[in-house]
Order: sequence, then structure tokens, then C-alpha cells
Amino acid sequence: MINCDLDRTLIQALQSPECYPHAVTEIRLLETHISWVLLADEFAYKIKKPVDFGFLDFSTLAKRQFFCHEELRLNRRFAPGLYLDVINIAGSPQHPILGGTPAFEYAVKMQRFAEQDVLEHVLERGELTRQHLQLLAKRLAEFHAELPPCKSEAGYGNPEQVAAPATQNFQQLALLLNASYSARLQNLHAESETEFQRCQPLFAQRLQTGKVRECHGDLHLGNLVLLDDQPTPFDGIEFNPELRWIDVINDLAFLLMDLQHRQRPDLAYACLDAYLQASGDYAGLAVLRFYLGYRAMVMAKVSVIRARQLDEPADLTQCLSYLNLAEQLYLPAKPALIITYGLPGCGKTTVSQIVLENYQVIRLRSDVERKRLFGLSAEQSSDSAIPGGIYTQEATQRTYQHLLDVSRQILQSGFSVIVDAAFLKVVERAQFRQLAGQLDLPFAIVAISTDEVLQRQRILARQQDASEADLTVLDKLKSASECLTEYELPWVVNVGNNGSLDELTKQTAAWNRLDSLILVD
Repeated sequence: MINCDLDRTLIQALQSPECYPHAVTEIRLLETHISWVLLADEFAYKIKKPVDFGFLDFSTLAKRQFFCHEELRLNRRFAPGLYLDVINIAGSPQHPILGGTPAFEYAVKMQRFAEQDVLEHVLERGELTRQHLQLLAKRLAEFHAELPPCKSEAGYGNPEQVAAPATQNFQQLALLLNASYSARLQNLHAESETEFQRCQPLFAQRLQTGKVRECHGDLHLGNLVLLDDQPTPFDGIEFNPELRWIDVINDLAFLLMDLQHRQRPDLAYACLDAYLQASGDYAGLAVLRFYLGYRAMVMAKVSVIRARQLDEPADLTQCLSYLNLAEQLYLPAKPALIITYGLPGCGKTTVSQIVLENYQVIRLRSDVERKRLFGLSAEQSSDSAIPGGIYTQEATQRTYQHLLDVSRQILQSGFSVIVDAAFLKVVERAQFRQLAGQLDLPFAIVAISTDEVLQRQRILARQQDASEADLTVLDKLKSASECLTEYELPWVVNVGNNGSLDELTKQTAAWNRLDSLILVD
């Protein structure tokens, strides 16, 4: 089916309930630049448009059949209950029969879900929470870890393959936009190319270390839905293996970019934090900025294509907003290093959560990283009696060295970092201050105090947390703690954590003090 008139005839005919093998009371048509979706009561039928955009080719019936089956295979990995079958469309465009033979077209049959539960709409209503994104990020990290890595001979994920779609975005946008945008596109292309050249050896390294896998490929808020309050991906890329056999960080980058574009960097960094805690893939931060810019340019291109298909070629509002974001993403970064200081139960993780969301920084949690060093997940018990097991003096020194090494890696990737650890020893704090000095970067110590009764209550109330410190540990650490020295005071931000989260965020003097230390030109 290539004739446009036949396309329209078929889609019009499929809006009649008589075409369906089940009872239908209402039919609704949705359209994207690559497909039609017919919502027929409890089911949805997705038909691929006979188009060829270069990066996507559905121009023949055989190709559309193949890609329908690929869509089923790939998306059942995330949402087996949504993707039901590939359905023949027989008869004629004027009188189609779903499920008959021979087929002149194909459709993917899906279980319908409430459109209001798609995450972009959940966000618009102000109902998308940090907890939703943390749950999604953890699930995504687990999904990525279970996928088999790409074999180097397959050709996916090498620097040339990474460069190709990025270059194609600029080439296609240059054809879609008029000449008045050429200088801006050229500047953006140059910024992208500079970032690519910096990352080029890293792309090869990521491929060799197994970080290129058969991912979702199109992970933005419009392709995520709440099912039983669980964020669930759907509509992954089936049409081009090069766009789904990608770096796992590239997969995540689309979601992060989308949240930033929708003016929710706090949620983007909450999601990134949860993903990194689950995966430990801090090395991926070195290529994240390139992929964020790439994803912004993908959406700039797609927004122009959509505007043209909707007969609104002059509406470039969305396109320009993505160009603006790409320009911001490519700006030089001035990262900062922040550490916490405080005993168990003072609320270091709560305070560091506020910092990572409000200042857009990467968080390293000592409780999580200590367990990772010893092959444990964050929630796993080490069965260690502190100070034994993974909490010996040697294990603690090893943990702080790991935190120092990863902090250096993150900072050199252009991201600020907050290290959520007790830092009760002067020498521990000095090592991190010296790292900031070596890299000529801003440094701050967020010293957290709290009421002793509240502190003990928090420790007793802990559940499903990476920390294993109990009241006995608290008492031991109190006696071993080394106070902040006079020399350290120029870097100290004092935060009291005795009230609600709202009261904590309203400590203007403390946050202004942190601003003065880390927001340095």
C-alpha cells in the first residue's frame, strides 16, 4: 500500500466498528509522523505509514510486516501485557477485514491504556513524582544490566556509528529550515563535533566494556505510561537497529533531556541519581553531555517534521526551544565538589537529595558505594557487625579512596558532585579539599546538625535503606568524630535538620552560603 489515497481510504474505513472482530462502541484516530493508531475501545491498532525518511523505511509491505513483528518482540521486553499480536488486514482499503487473509497491510494490536496515564500528561498535571522516576531509573538500570552486550563485529556503537545519526540530524534540519537558521545550525554542529571529538576514544571504550546494548532507543515521557503506578516504557525503536543498539547512557539521555526541556531539571537529576546508584555507571557521565545534545537535536528535527505533517510548517516554536536547550547543554561547565559532614541519623541523604535536585549535581552515597565495592546491592544486608566485615578501618579507607577516585572522574566529566558520607575524620575531608584544589574547582562542606532525640528516632525508623548504622554505631562514632577545624571554616555551610523537608529547603542563609561557595564564574 503506497498510494496516499488508498492510505486515507483505509484509515477512514477502519473508523467503522464493523471492521473489528470484537465489539466496538467508539473509535478514535491518533496520528504521528510515522504511524496511525486506531483506538477501538479496549484495544489499539497501530499501522505504519508507507514512508521513507532515510533513518526509517516503511515503504514496502514486506518491510512494514517485518517491523510490526520487531515492534512486538522488542516492546514485550518492557510491557508484555500491552503488546498482544501482529494482525493481518485483509479485504480491501474500502472494506478491510482485521485478521483475514491475504494481508495487504499489517497492524500491531495493543492493549489500550488511559492516555491520561502517559507520563507527559502526568507531568502536566503536576502528579509526576521523584519516586516515580526513581522507580523507573532503577528498573531501567536492571533492564540494561540484563541485556547482552553488543559484539564489536556487529558495527554498532563504534565512533563512526555514533557520529552518523548526529550528523544526519544537522543535515536534515538544514533542509527543513530556511536559510536564516543556517548560521545557528552551523554553530551547533561545530559544538556537537567538538564534543564528539572529545568523546571519540570514550565511545570505543564504552563499546569494548559492554555498554552498547539493544536498548529502548526512544525513551521520552510520551513513551512511558503508569501501569499500576509503575512507570512502564512502550513504543521502543523497531525501525532502525542502529538507533536502539546504543550506549545505555544514550538510552537514558533522552528521558533526561525531555525532563530538562520541560523545565524539570530537578526530576532529571533525581532520575539520573537513582540510575547511577543502581548501575554504578559513573563512567557514562563522560559521554552524557554529547548524548543530551544529540537527543535535543533529534527532537528539533522531529518537531519540524510533525509541524509539516500537520500543515503548520511555519510553527517552529518547539524546534527553536530544542535548539535553545542544545546550546545550553554545550556551554562550558564549571563543576564544584561538595562533601557532607555529620553523624548517622542527621539527615545527610535528605540534604544531599535537596542539593542534587536544586543544584543539578551528581551524588555519591558512601553507604551505596561501600556495598558496591563488596559486591552487594544497596538494599542487601552485609551481615557485618560494625566495625567488622565491610566496616573495618581498612574497608572504610578503601571506600573513601573509591569515593575520591569516582569524584575525580565525575568532575573531569564536567559535572558537579556531592559526596554523601560522614567525613568524621579531618584527613578524609582534607583529601577531597585537595582534589578540588588540584582541579581548581569550588569546594564546600555541608555540615548537618540535628536534635539528638530526633537523630536517634530516625535511626530506629530506618527501613530498606543502604545505611546499616544503629544506635550503638552512633554512640561509637560520636566519640571518634573529629570536629571541623578553624582552617576548614571558610568552606563550611551549616544546615540544621530538625524540622520538615519544607523547613529545610527554606534555610535561606545556608543555601545562599552554598551559592557563594560553588556558583563561581
